[in-house]
Formats: sequence, C-alpha cells, structure tokens
Amino acid sequence: MNYTRYVIIILISAFINLNVLAAPTHVTEFSINAQEDVPTGIAFNSDGTKMFVVGIAGDDINEYSISVGYDLSSTVTYLDRLPTTGSTTPQDLAFNANGTEVFIVDTSGNLLSWTLASAYDVSNPTANHDIDLGGTLRGLEFNNNGSKMFVFNETNDSVVQYTLSTAYDPSTRASTTVSYVSTVVTANHQGLAFSSDGTKMYLVRGKPLAPFINWIVEYNLSIGYDLSSTITHVGTYEVDVDDEDEGISGLAFKPDGSKMFHADFNTNEIQEYTLDCGYGLIQCINPTNNDDDVASVEVQSEVSKKLIQHTTFPVLNRMEWLRRNKNSNNLTNQNIKFQFSNEILASLSNLIIPTYLSSDNSSLVEPQFGNWSYWSEGTISIGKVGDSTTSSAKNINTSAITIGADRKNDKNKMYGFAFRFGSDDIDVGNLGSALDMNAFSLTVYETRPSGENMFMDSLIGISAISTGLLNNSGSISTDGEREGKQIFASIKFRETFTKEKLNITPNVKVDLGFTSLSDYTETGADGLNLKFDRQDIGTIITSIGSVIDNTIDINNGIIKPNIQLEYNADISPSSKQEFEYASNGTSYIIENINSSTHNYRGSFGFDLITDNGLSLTTNYERNQSRGSGHTDAIYFAGSYVSKSDETYTFSLNGSETFNTKLDYKRNINGFDIKFSSNYNLMSQIPDYGANIEVSSTF
Repeated sequence: MNYTRYVIIILISAFINLNVLAAPTHVTEFSINAQEDVPTGIAFNSDGTKMFVVGIAGDDINEYSISVGYDLSSTVTYLDRLPTTGSTTPQDLAFNANGTEVFIVDTSGNLLSWTLASAYDVSNPTANHDIDLGGTLRGLEFNNNGSKMFVFNETNDSVVQYTLSTAYDPSTRASTTVSYVSTVVTANHQGLAFSSDGTKMYLVRGKPLAPFINWIVEYNLSIGYDLSSTITHVGTYEVDVDDEDEGISGLAFKPDGSKMFHADFNTNEIQEYTLDCGYGLIQCINPTNNDDDVASVEVQSEVSKKLIQHTTFPVLNRMEWLRRNKNSNNLTNQNIKFQFSNEILASLSNLIIPTYLSSDNSSLVEPQFGNWSYWSEGTISIGKVGDSTTSSAKNINTSAITIGADRKNDKNKMYGFAFRFGSDDIDVGNLGSALDMNAFSLTVYETRPSGENMFMDSLIGISAISTGLLNNSGSISTDGEREGKQIFASIKFRETFTKEKLNITPNVKVDLGFTSLSDYTETGADGLNLKFDRQDIGTIITSIGSVIDNTIDINNGIIKPNIQLEYNADISPSSKQEFEYASNGTSYIIENINSSTHNYRGSFGFDLITDNGLSLTTNYERNQSRGSGHTDAIYFAGSYVSKSDETYTFSLNGSETFNTKLDYKRNINGFDIKFSSNYNLMSQIPDYGANIEVSSTF
C-alpha cells in the first residue's frame, strides 16, 4: 500500500481546511539613503499620498510625496524635514486624526509633539508636548478617535495602554494604565502597529547581525484596542527580502490592510508588500469574531422577519377597525398626512384619496354595499435589540405609510388590497456600521364573518426589498447593496363577546413567510471586502391574544377606546449566512441566526367618529422580547371634512425632527383658500412657519 500517497493527501486536506495564507508578497522598495541612514519609524497620511520616515541618523522626520497613494513604485519625491529637537534617538511617529499634530517617542522615554500649520506638512512646525513616559520607547500608536495611546516599551517587553481624557493629548492620560507583556518579542524591539479596528496587534523585532532576527509578530485581541481583553499570539512572520541581511524597524499598513510597509535600517529602504486579505500577515481578520459584523448579518434576518409583521399589522388593524365600526357607512379612515423626509414616502403620502370622496359623512346612516372605501395608516417605530456575547446592539427606526382600499359585499364580507412603503434605518454597534432598508409591499386581504360575532381575517402579500449596507471597521469602511424578495401570509381567527357596549375579542394568529436575500460583494476596501452568498430566511410566528374595546357615546358621535394584548412565539427555522473574503476566498459561516423566540405585544388607543365628519384613530404599541429587544410604535389615521366645505388636516413628520403641520382649506365662490402652519417639536431653536395659498380651477 502506498502510504506516502495518503499522507500527502491528508496534509493537503489539512492545509486547505486550516485556511493557511500565502506569505505576504514583496512588491518593491524605496531607498531613503539620501535623507536617512537609520530609519526607525514610518507613517502615511490618510490617502497614502504622503509618507513620513523618522530615524536616528538625521534625528528628523522626513516628508515625501507619492504620486499614487500607498504605491512606492510610483513617483516618490522628497519634500522637507522636521528636526526632532529634544530627541537624539527618535524611534516611531504618529499623527492625530486630521494630521495637524505629529508625535514621536525615543529611547530615553520621551514623547514629543509638534503642531503643524498645514495638515501633514512638516515645513512649519510649532513645538508642543515634551513628556517623560520613562523606559526605552520603541513604538507609538493611537486608536481611531485618539482616546487611547499605546507605546511599545523595551524596558519590560511591554505594550502600555493609556486612556486620554482629551483626544490626542498625552498630558491628560489616566494614572492607571494597562500593559501587555510579550513573551515573544524579548529583545531588539523595533515597532508597533494595529489593524484599523484594533483587533490585531503587531510587534516588530529586528536584528541585522548574526544570529539574524527579523520578525513581525501577530496577535489577536478579543476587544479592539483593549489590552485588558484576551490577547492571543497568532504567529510570527520572518522577513527575508531578496536574501539580504535586513534590520527591520517600524511598521505601517494601508487602512484596508491590503498593503504592509516597514523600514529597513540596514539597507536604508522602505519595503512594500501586498497581503492576501486585510491585515492577514499570518491569519485574516475573522469577521465572525467581530460583534458588529455578526450584528449586521443578524439584523438583516431580524428586520426581514419584522417586515412581515410591520406589513400585516396595518392591514389587521384595518380589519379590527372594520369590526368595531361595522355598522358605520363611512368606512373611509384616513387623511392624516405624514410629512416624511424620505422622498418616496413623502410622494406616497400625497397620493392618499381624501375622505370627502366618501358618499356620506354620517356614522348613523344605514350601510351601503359595493362602494369602495379608502384608508391609510402611517407608522413611526423606534426599537432596539440589545447586545449579546457574540453581537453588538442594534437601534432600529422605522417609518412607513400604508394605503388601502376595500369594499363590502351583501354577505357582509370585506375584501381589499393595500400598498405599503417602509424605510428602516438601523445603527449597529458603536463604530458607525449601518443599514438602510427600503421595502415595497402589496397585500390582498379579506375579513369573513361566520355568524354575528366570529371572524376570519386572512391576507397574502409580496415585498421587494432593497438594502444599503455600511460596514465600518474603525478607520476604514465598506459598502454593499443587497436586494431581496419576500412572500408572506397571515390568518387570524377572532370571536367577539359583547356585554352591553363592552367587547372582548380573543384571537389566534399565524404569520408565515419566506425571504430570499441576494448575494452581494462589498466595495471600498480591497483587503477587507467580503462576498456574501444568498441567504434564505423562513418565518413562522404564532400569536394568541385579545382585544378589549368599548363604545362611549359623546355629543354628535362616539369614541371607542381599545386595549390589545398578544403573545408571539417565533418558531421560525434558523438560517445561516455564508461569506468569504473577496480577495482570497477565505470562507466563514454564521449559523443559527434567529431573532427572539418569545415576544409580548401590547397596545392601546381609540377611535373617534363624529357626525360632523371627524374620524380619528390612534394607537401606541410596545413589542417586547423576553430578551433585551423591544420596539415602540405609534399609529395614526384620521380626517375631518365639514359640511361647509372646510377641510382640516393634521400632519406629523416621520423623521427624527418630528415636525408638525396644520392645514385649513375652504372653498369660497370657486376659490380654494388654504392656510398652513408648521412647527418643529424637537428643535432646540424655534423653527416654525406659516403660509396662505389661493387657487382656482378654470
């Protein structure tokens, strides 16, 4: 038996399954010998069109321009130098976020900085900080917002983390610090770097004399830029360029992690490499270990399932309203206009058919069959899903408008259709990741009585989904566009028990749905772009609850308060999302994606119907999961048309500013006179206005 053959097959299989990366690819080198014989640190401006090198031969910071960002094979031109007065052994440098201040550390334990008259321009500096941190300092880094500072201290082989109360101000560092002591880099310390999200840390060890040691050591941090979290040694990359005896020092990455640069103080060069995936010197960043990445995947599933409920609720609310007002001829329930910041929502809100098209405004006239009734419902929903051990918190804001029409036949059965446009704005985590999901839905529904007090409500619908995604990884972000299709159905059985004017209506409901989200590939960061496969999401949600309403007679009308309590059990099958790095195909999978399995829904509101044409419906709803997630929603619908040809319309802004608007319209001798007034409820600065319009049709 050929055992060698089997051993080779096993080894190849193990190699593939371990996702072992190819070594970084050396691209080119750029000589700085004319300016600096012993380079010790390297940094770039934000777009890579400028490079800065510090060294101990010239004791200065040298500035270069690069014709193509982060490409040393393009034209590189020396521009100027900044003498590091006060330090004779500068080791590393870093800039603040906008490039107006540059910092260095040296082997005497000093941290010095200069304020620059122009961003990333060392030609006109002003000395700023001169702080003694102690020890022998070899590396310097800040986190993305400057609230933390890290120095590589050779004295005790440690990386020291300082918290800064003022961003990029080392003089405001806290008295307590956090340190990580390396057991790998124990001599010849030469540099420090982090990935853009702080979940990877790199230490440099360089020695150009026998025994030659030129290492870049890679670590994973369980929490980005937090040395108190779990730190794991991933591996060590041994640098060997052109078989020369290097002495590597300093380290810098392109923000998307697709390129790596280090100095060589033996050959006086800056070396450039490409990496297979973002910051994947030894191992790619694992997106499944990133709470924001996991939360972004989870929320797409959660919102897709919530879309079914958000689409069915207005229709079911309409059928509940029809039941409560089954003896009314004026079944048109709408014309409270919603002014949305979203252009599509704003356009749709103007399409609502006004109530004065109804044949009669009285609630006391005998019902007529065969006529279409029109209705609309606007929704503002604010929700949050708390963080977990594997994913970040999500804030979900939903605004939507639903427009419907229905009619009653002579058997007291009501059927109709509804069109909904909804917009979900979702913030994920704390780094700025976000989703913007728009959905168009068409629903066909029917409410069918069985006897006097028993009803069956049913509906079926489809949705088209379009989602824009922003995945922020600290100082770099990726974008994606994803499409989706959805089919859903709901069936609800309810029976009303009446005592005088009090109605109790227990109900049982089942929501079913299937959502298919398309595959897509992120753009914006070559080394960090992910390619997502198609994701299929099944939905099965069962509900049991009850509605209690009462009829209270008032002058010239009635008011009907109502309370609803409901328990939802989400028994949907779990879904999974498979994805990979677009640059090298390293694949990952997030499994068992599902939202909260048990939720409680409660709402209260009222219907107001008057004989003089006023119709108003309002509801406040709370959907609370047994975990940490919840959603608050407000529903409005209503109108007023007077018999003297006057129309009053109240408006509520569906955006975060919550603008209100009141319109008054009256026809006098063929002329439409309209008075409008608006006011911003949430603005700290008064924001209101008024206008008058006069028009006529000839």
